[in-house]
Amino acid sequence: QVQLVESGGGLVQPGESLRLSCAASGRNVGIYRLGWYRQAPGKQREFVATITRGGITNYGDSVKGRFTISRDYAKNTVDLQMNSLKPEDTAVYYCNAYVGGSNSWGQGIQVTVSS
Repeated sequence: QVQLVESGGGLVQPGESLRLSCAASGRNVGIYRLGWYRQAPGKQREFVATITRGGITNYGDSVKGRFTISRDYAKNTVDLQMNSLKPEDTAVYYCNAYVGGSNSWGQGIQVTVSS
């Protein structure tokens, strides 16, 4: 398993941008699929975006065209650039690492979009 630590959350206004970063540590981080999920109050955890070890990306329908996921293989980080933020993007965002049926999760970081 890997250890994941998120950073970069906060409070922004609608239409603004925010960048989340997740630092991964452990063995063979490069082979993991990395990603982001989110959970709003009273709702189930929702898929946001993933990036495979080969760089293939996938996005949830609600964030397509607004969010971009990227990873730095040298630094073992995965970032989520969030543009045109909406109030409905407000949630706790969790970093995820997956390989061979095993999931690791970060502690989560709050993103609040409000005027």
